[in-house]
Amino acid sequence: MPVFLECQRCTACCRWPGQVRLTDAEITRLAAFKGLTEVAFIQQFTRLTQDRRALALQDQPTGECIFLEGENCAVQPVKPQQCRDFPNLWNFPGSEKFCHAVPRLVSDVEYRLRIAQVTGRTL
Repeated sequence: MPVFLECQRCTACCRWPGQVRLTDAEITRLAAFKGLTEVAFIQQFTRLTQDRRALALQDQPTGECIFLEGENCAVQPVKPQQCRDFPNLWNFPGSEKFCHAVPRLVSDVEYRLRIAQVTGRTL
């Protein structure tokens, strides 16, 4: 039986160092959500990725996501796919030490349904 990691919205992943890469479609959605042109959004909220091949969200000076406001995501309805995919579709060694997601044993069918609900993807 697969394990579905049920997010508790603890925002620990939003405080973890790294980069959230953005697609063109995500930039369009985020800019519209913030009421900005895409150019204005890019200038205000993005930076070049480390490999200089894409754009990523800026970090706050403390290292947190630019859209983390207290314990909430300011762009939750349109957050990037990379954020929606965590913790079930990507993780890394040690992520379980900071992620407070609750593991749930579920059937294969339920796992696919839950993944589709939280990520917008079908498996």
